[in-house]
Order: sequence, then C-alpha cells, then structure tokens
Amino acid sequence: MTTNSEDNKKRKLAPQAETPSTSAAGGESAATTDTTNNNNNTGSKPANNRKSVPLPDPPLDIDDTCDVRWRDGNHILKARIIERRPLNYMQTKRKQKRKAQMSVKGLKADEIEYYIHYEKQDRRLDEWVTIKEFLLETLTRAPKEVDDLGDDSRRLRRRSTSPYAAANSAGNAPGDATAILSGGNWRGGSGDPTFAALEKEHEETTKVKNIEKIFMGGWEVECWYFSPYPEEYNEAKLLYVCEFTLKYMKKKKTFLKHKAECPHRHPPGREIYREYGLSVYEVDGKEHRVYCQNLCLLAKLFLDHKTLYYDVDPFYFYIICHVDDHGAHIVGYFSKEKVSAEEYNLACILTFPQYQKEGYGKFIISLSYELSKREKKTGSPEKPLSDLGKISYRSYWTYVLLHLLAKHDPSNDVSVKDISMQTGIKTEDIISTLQHLDMIKFWKGQHVVYVSQETINDYMKKQKKRLRLCKPDCLHWEPPGEEAK
Repeated sequence: MTTNSEDNKKRKLAPQAETPSTSAAGGESAATTDTTNNNNNTGSKPANNRKSVPLPDPPLDIDDTCDVRWRDGNHILKARIIERRPLNYMQTKRKQKRKAQMSVKGLKADEIEYYIHYEKQDRRLDEWVTIKEFLLETLTRAPKEVDDLGDDSRRLRRRSTSPYAAANSAGNAPGDATAILSGGNWRGGSGDPTFAALEKEHEETTKVKNIEKIFMGGWEVECWYFSPYPEEYNEAKLLYVCEFTLKYMKKKKTFLKHKAECPHRHPPGREIYREYGLSVYEVDGKEHRVYCQNLCLLAKLFLDHKTLYYDVDPFYFYIICHVDDHGAHIVGYFSKEKVSAEEYNLACILTFPQYQKEGYGKFIISLSYELSKREKKTGSPEKPLSDLGKISYRSYWTYVLLHLLAKHDPSNDVSVKDISMQTGIKTEDIISTLQHLDMIKFWKGQHVVYVSQETINDYMKKQKKRLRLCKPDCLHWEPPGEEAK
C-alpha cells in the first residue's frame, strides 16, 4: 500500500466517464480505471483520416456544442462549452504570482482554452481542452444574446467574489465566517426566494473546477468538482493535503516541512470502532471545528451536491481509517446531525476515489444504521441522494432485506415495522426497496409483502462475495445520554 511518504511513487487516478459503482455524497465506490471502456454510450471511435477544417472565426463561444475527442484518443463525446480563458492563462498566473486576465477579446480560436461539459455525463468529467480536441465539422453555434458584460472576465469575477470564497486558510481558525450553507446535502426546490437565489449562485459558482488535483497520503488524485477553498488556493494545479490534520498547502516544500514536523498519526476525536486494519473516529464538529471544516472543503472536491457551510458545530463526523504501522489513514467519512427533526442518520458520505471499490461505502452505511439501532431508532440518509448514493443505498437495502427474509421462517408472519426495528431502516425505504424488487402485492384490499423464494435464490447465487459490514462487537459506542448515565 502507499504510505504517507514523498519518496513513494505517486499513484494517479482519473474520474469515471460513466456513473461509478458507488461512493460520493451518499454513495461509494467509483472504479479508478479508464473511464470509457465500459460505457457503450460514450461515442464512437474517431476516423483515422480526418479532413482539415479551418479554425472558426469568431472563436468558439459559451454554450456552443461540438463533438470532442476524449482524453484517451479513442472516443468521441458531444460537449458544451461552459467557460473560456487565454491558452497561457495558468502560466501567466504562476509566473506573475497574481490573477491573470481572463479576457479572450482579440484572441484566435487556437489561442483560447475551453472548459467543456460532456453531455449526458456527470460533471466530474468536465475539463479544459484546446481547439485541437474539437471536431469542428460538428460545431453547432448557440443562439446569440445581447450581453452587456463585454467579455468572459467579468463572468469569472462573479464566481471569484461569491460568498463561497469567503473561507479562511486551513491553518487558522475561520473566525466569524458567515454560514451560508449547512453541513449536509443541497436542499433545493424549497420555494423560498432566498434559497432559490442561493441555488442559482451555487450553480454559477461551482460550474468550473478550481482545483485540478490533490496529493494526499501518497496518492495523486484528480478532483471531480468545485470546492470553495480560499481564493489564493483557487486554480491550483496540485494541492497538498496532510492526511492526518487535513491542512492544505500549495507548495511541496511547505508540505514536506509540515509532514516532517506533524506529530499526528490519526484523526482527532475518540476511536469508537476497531477491527483488524480498520478504525473509526467520532469527531465533534464543535470541539474540532477547523479539522471538520477542512474535511468539508476536501470532500466537496468529490461531492457535487454537498453544501459547504462552515457551521459544522451541529454535526458529528465519523472518520473511517485504514490502519497500518504508519498510522490511521483516512479513507472516507460520513457526517450526522446531532439532532435531526427528520430522523436522518446520515448527512453526507464519501469514500475517497483512491479507496473506492473496496467495500468501504457499504461499511459506512451499515455503521450509520448500527448507531441508529444503539439509539433504539430507525434512520434514513438525508435527501437528496447523489446518483452514486442512490445506487449504493439501494444495493445495501436489497442485501439486508433479502438476507433477512432468506433466514425468516415462512410459517411466521412478519410486518414491515418488524423488519424496520430489526434493521434500523425506515419503513418508507423498506417499502420502496420491496417495490423495486416487485415484492409488494395488493391482496384483499391491502398491500402485503410477497416474498418470492425464487427471487431470493437468484440473488444469493449472484452474490459472489459478502459485503464488508459493521461488526457490532467491534463498535464501542453508546448514545450520548446513555454514556452520561
């Protein structure tokens, strides 16, 4: 395994082209292999002999659509232009150590870099490309509208001055930063004009990734989404993150110095779970505010629907770690409100991309339900779930319900409420899963659970390996009130 050593070879991970198996805001496990090999709808392979097409004049503009050659060179995807900047923008910014000009006025098409979104694909694939990647013969111009902004530079300034950019440096306490968001998922569609304005601002602010990659724990990982790091860290090609404190740094020299001096080898808080090679730490957002805010900033790089408030006080954060001789290395986490009126037992969940497809997502979900059972409650994840979250939770619910029903004595009646109390899963989630499995039937004027032994047998045959789930005997935790007693 890769340890937190700079001498170790960096391992690089790119995001998935098609929806990964599970693990981000509400989910787990995205494969870390090439993005397009298992996607039949990503486009056809480009022809070897392409005719030369003259450069477009005027250059490509915002909202123009065109086929683009995917980064592996073997596939073509339809894309829409989201943003533009001069081709030498990043070099100029690094050389001058100040904000470079974003204006593309007077520049030719091949002197501009284009930020594109691949249609029918997740935003994690959005990227900057040059004109040579476009198949210009497929170009479709967007309808022109009167724009009094003049150029793209003011559009970028609207993003950079967003309230989300008000975060303070990770090494210092955030002070009185205004809490615009909250520690859970994005709660849109409320009808409240204030939240509607925030939703619009959120979409405008987060549409372009600001951090290209992070280096953490010996892994170099490509980021998926925008995260509101302080402005001086924006547009970093590589952001260094300490895996024990989650402090972030721009320079390798600063990172190496911090690493040499850092005394920490595990997250803050208290260890509540321990089995061979796996530990979980419970961190109170009020007691360890800076760590939790750094965690939220880091997680937002891989969660599209996470709201990033700096008010972490109302939350507990559960940090899942892989443990070896070098320390407890963070692989993922979930957050939970201390008091939830909606009885949510999980707010946000993430397995970092370098640890996906190893079963951590299902472990995190099962841990959240084990905590609910210890509280003598049923629970449900905060809505809305991400696309990956829906897949992961549906998979977990199916696994738990079918294994429970497989062991159940058919001669004894069992109700949905009984199943809910045994599993900690709320009745509405049980019913939706049974409906998905076609196990809810209408009989004598009421809905009943119809258990098909054939469905159970087919599922058991396809279940090639057992899920990595929380082991109750390894969990040393009681609800806060019970601990006080």
